[in-house]
Amino acid sequence: MVHPWEVISLSDYESHMKLDSVMQLQSLNQMMKNQFHSYPVSSVMILGIAGGNGLEHIDKNKFQKVYGVDINRDYLRVVKKRYPGLSGILECIRLNLMEESDRLPKAELLIANLLIEYIGYDCFQKITGQVQPEYVSCVIQVNVDDRWVSGSPYIRVFDHLGTVHHQIEEDLLIYHLNKSGYTVIDRTEIPLPDGKKLVQSDFKRKEAVTGQI
Repeated sequence: MVHPWEVISLSDYESHMKLDSVMQLQSLNQMMKNQFHSYPVSSVMILGIAGGNGLEHIDKNKFQKVYGVDINRDYLRVVKKRYPGLSGILECIRLNLMEESDRLPKAELLIANLLIEYIGYDCFQKITGQVQPEYVSCVIQVNVDDRWVSGSPYIRVFDHLGTVHHQIEEDLLIYHLNKSGYTVIDRTEIPLPDGKKLVQSDFKRKEAVTGQI
């Protein structure tokens, strides 16, 4: 069975996300800049990398390895084409996180922006156990009503995403990551034009916070 994200064109997705009435591509770009620079890490894994939005903020003097993970092969091909300057440190990995998370390598920083909505809490817990990052940084979307896809000329493109979408609650995300051994250390909130907001929660492995096992 073909996953809905495998048939959404990158052009349609990015055109929707960067509309003035949506502004998520631009907002996420700045959030990713902060995610990349906030913590003392040399490796990062970006889940649901799509077209690589934000990768221009990667400092090659800081990062030795950047993993870009996505289920859509075409997205990953575009990422490699757009960022030739990251050759040697950027590795694109095509897999279905719901079925193949045990294939993920280790990384010190795990970034999941607008991704947990499509895999759920339990799968994300499994992923953090596999990747074993020191830091986890997540962005979720908080809606003003039941509309989780903003209105736009591209809205019909996303019709089938409802079959894989999970509404993520901030408190429950913190609860599940606590169970996985992570403590929340920072929070950022960015309002969007249509009344929604993006909420970034950053976590650190508990042993690193307390010095205890």
